[in-house]
Parts: sequence; structure tokens; C-alpha cells
Amino acid sequence: MHRADLILTGKVAAVTGASRGIGKSVAGALARAGASIALMARDEHTLQETHRELLAEGLRASPFCIDVDDASCIDSTFERVHSSMGRIDILVNNAGVEQVCPSLEVAEALWDRIVGTNLKGAFFCAQAAARRMQNGGAILNMCSLTCEVGVPSAAPYGASKSGLAGLTRTLATEWAARGIRVNGIGPGYFRTALTESFYEDQMWQTQMLEKIPLRRFGKLDDLSGAAVFLCSDAASYITGQILYVDGGYLASI
Repeated sequence: MHRADLILTGKVAAVTGASRGIGKSVAGALARAGASIALMARDEHTLQETHRELLAEGLRASPFCIDVDDASCIDSTFERVHSSMGRIDILVNNAGVEQVCPSLEVAEALWDRIVGTNLKGAFFCAQAAARRMQNGGAILNMCSLTCEVGVPSAAPYGASKSGLAGLTRTLATEWAARGIRVNGIGPGYFRTALTESFYEDQMWQTQMLEKIPLRRFGKLDDLSGAAVFLCSDAASYITGQILYVDGGYLASI
């Protein structure tokens, strides 16, 4: 492997859920590696804030509002990206929602919102991107520890992320002939707006840290190297894999 294989100069990367948290961090990492970024998010206010921050760093990025629970909106948005940026080489499927709820209390609307965003949305974003990838490409799905372990009161979320893991493997095998690699990252415990409710419980933090061999929670920058690597030519022979960035959590259980 040459260092040049990790450089993304000339690539266009679309990142969903890019206005905050993991999506914002990964978008920044890909941009610093040289890619031009199509920032995609539902909230226009936070999307514009993130856009301004990247531009202030001298990075290349353009904002696109998207509703990943609407297949027609997805397709039209990716067409706008392709038309305005000239190509799509990379997709990071990061948009996701979660709401802790005991399984006996899960209503259909909650199930549809979580699974619709996390799984259906990821599929149709992948489909829209793949249709526009002219010379192969890389798709990176943001998976979860719930692909491997059960988490109480997270049935819709766990189901959606486990489905995303299966989708990753299916698309990897189907689209290999198109030169499109499909992989996933499974973040461990990272403090974001999506997971903040857990970290408000000090006892939970203490108990969880005892289960993580590296004895700390993840920092957003911990995902940067994995994301850039899997989206780059350095990973040209890797597809259908999920890389867990979890401080050793899964290895220890």
C-alpha cells in the first residue's frame, strides 16, 4: 500500500446525516483527505452551520437537504448532487434515529420512523448513489454494536441496524461486478446527541467503562481513520465487511 492510496483528491463523497455528530466528523475527515463533500441532512439550519465550518477550514463542500425516509426525495437529491458536482464516488450512509422504548410499548409509528430512516433510507440512498457511480465506488454504512449484541429497549433500532449489516453483505456481493465496494463501520460507545440520554446516567457510564478494554468511550476522531481507509483505494480488496471501532468491547464479551 502506498500513502497515495489514502488520498481522496478528485473524489466526490456524499454523506447523509452530515450536519452533526458522527456524520459531521466523517464528512470532515473525508474532506481533509481531499474529497469534495455533498453534505446531506434534513435540518437545513444545522446543515448550513456545518457547511460554513468546513468552508472556513478551506475544505470543499456543498449542502443538500434530504429526507431519507422518502425514496423520491432521495433520488432527486442524488441527481442534484450528480448534476452539480459532476460525479459520485463515495457514499456514507450515516443518517439515523433512535428512541429508547420498551418493546411491549413500541407503536407502529415509532417502528416505521426508525426502520424507515435507518434501513429503508440507507438502501435507497445506496441505490441512488450506485446508479450514478460511473467508474465504481465505495459505500460505507454506519452500523452498530446492536448488529452483534442485544440492547434492551432498542428493538426497532437493533432490527434496523442488523438489517443494515445484512444489506451491506448483500450489496457487496451483488455490486462487486460494478466495481462498487460496500462495507460498514460499527461504532462502539460514542457520546453524541443520539446517545446523550445514556451518558446522563453516571452509574451506566461506570458500568460500561468496565466492559471496554481500552477503558474509555470513543471520540469522534477515532472513526476518521477507519472511514477514510474503507472509502479509499487502500481498501480496494475489502468489501462486505463491518469494522467495529469499539475499544475492544465485542472482543471482551
